[in-house]
Amino acid sequence: ENKSTPGFSVEKIEHKIALKVVQNGQITLKDVRLPEANRLQGGNSFRDTARVLRMTRYMVGWASTGIQMGAFEATLKYAQERLQFGKPIASFQMIQDLLAKMLANLTACQCLMLRLAQLDDEGKLGDHHAALAKAFCTAKSRETVSWGREVLGGNGIVADYNVARFFADAEALYSYEGTYQMQNLIVGKAITGHGAFI
Repeated sequence: ENKSTPGFSVEKIEHKIALKVVQNGQITLKDVRLPEANRLQGGNSFRDTARVLRMTRYMVGWASTGIQMGAFEATLKYAQERLQFGKPIASFQMIQDLLAKMLANLTACQCLMLRLAQLDDEGKLGDHHAALAKAFCTAKSRETVSWGREVLGGNGIVADYNVARFFADAEALYSYEGTYQMQNLIVGKAITGHGAFI
């Protein structure tokens, strides 16, 4: 427990299989009282929170795209170096099919995120844009890294190969900052003008 703020405590979340570089904690608040000077200024409503979520969801779109880039590069390198029947598996039709599909997903996400970066620069990035990017890029990332894992065969689940790490991280990104379904409801409201949140 933090003695400078009574009632506030943080417990490190242990045994994570994904996003290991991020130190996550379980925060517990019990009868916490803060002086006005310590209150987060400008945080007066959920609308203020939504502005933060817009940017974090936008950044998850970039992170998911980066994961796909890493998975694609690692998978391609592996396929070029792994020999079977005396030649690299990159020369096999089924491996090339998987690599092509990985690149298609990655390219689509890069294009979407580039467009959103332009909208952000113009001050036009909306909540629905960020939600669309988060939903689309994380879903495509799951698919892309699973194809990479498939190319690596048994090595696709071994920690020594980066594809296993990307595979685990893609699962985490898919779920946080709001679920896939929640992002689609944000986009749906923007499309239809009707909120379907219950």
